Amino acid sequence: MNTQADWRRYVAIFCALSLGLTGAVAALNYQVDPYLTHQWQTPHLQRLLPGREKLSPWGKTYALARFQPQVLYLGNSRTELGLPVQTPEFAGQRVFNGALSGASLGDAAAMLRHAAAVSRLETVVWGIDAPSFSMEIGNSDFDRALVAADRWYFLRRALINLKRAISIDMTLDSIRVLRGTFGDICQSSLALYGQRDGRCVRDRIASLGGTGAAILPRVREFARGGGPTTDAMQELAASMDRLCRAGTRLRLYLNPTHAMTSDALYWAGKWPALERWQGQLAALADQQRRQGCDVRVFDFAGFNEVTTEPPPQVSGQPEMRNYWETSHYRTRVGAMVLARLFGADSDFGVELTPATVAAHQAAQRQALARYHRQHPVETAMVRQP
Repeated sequence: MNTQADWRRYVAIFCALSLGLTGAVAALNYQVDPYLTHQWQTPHLQRLLPGREKLSPWGKTYALARFQPQVLYLGNSRTELGLPVQTPEFAGQRVFNGALSGASLGDAAAMLRHAAAVSRLETVVWGIDAPSFSMEIGNSDFDRALVAADRWYFLRRALINLKRAISIDMTLDSIRVLRGTFGDICQSSLALYGQRDGRCVRDRIASLGGTGAAILPRVREFARGGGPTTDAMQELAASMDRLCRAGTRLRLYLNPTHAMTSDALYWAGKWPALERWQGQLAALADQQRRQGCDVRVFDFAGFNEVTTEPPPQVSGQPEMRNYWETSHYRTRVGAMVLARLFGADSDFGVELTPATVAAHQAAQRQALARYHRQHPVETAMVRQP
């Protein structure tokens, strides 16, 4: 009996079976592609998906490289859900919403580096918030290997996708897709040029018990953020400098989250940091404008007619007109933001410049005190432990 020959034959058979099985799994997952990691303008994009979109950065970075937009939106889920891509401000231009759920300033800056490497950006619209203004990885699915670094991006990307295609979770979800049990709640954001389908968030809110039940959890989630941080401001300055040198028009805007979120920052003792941050943003943009860059910063947050809409606990209505809940605004508000950013005369949104920021902050402090007097229910809700 040739034990050595039998052992070699066993190893050869084992390796062949393993490679065959791995290859079959990779082929299955790559073809089914449950997370749409390498799709753009394919029938796959029309498939309805679960309310929570998995591996969104994978799909968006690939789509950006294929689509090569002229106009790019950046930010977190507020921008992803709220800013419409079909808008008169960009008629006839290729627009893509590259915002990511949970994104920090660092995540958005990485997405910008990717987009600038694969396309010629004419306009960037960047939504920011004080709590998420940090260099932390807010979206844990955003592997930095997805960021384009050279002309071999699609080759490298294919290898990364294949590596991902041998994972157990992707295999299980591919089987669910084939069986029709993966979920059919809403469209992929890729089907809407990066904008999040409102049906996704409606499903999420319903699972929490409705808009009223989602109010306080979103307020507390917003106030827990660790920003703004110094390293994030340095990253924004570097990103702004690169865009300005490339001749890209930049509009930064503070997301119009509900007034209850701004009130939460006040009671958490974060109001002074918020005002310092606003002043830094105004000074940074002013410095670039003096060098000929087309950059402006607008504040839509705080206390105004849009943000002080009564929540269901006060209005008695099941939903709000301007908001999904206190953290995410609806596209009608996003359309107002875009109109103001690009020329509309409106009381909604104040441009932050060194000449206006002090008066704006003084007005907001007065509006905060007025909010406490006129909205005692909302104030009590925010203050409760």
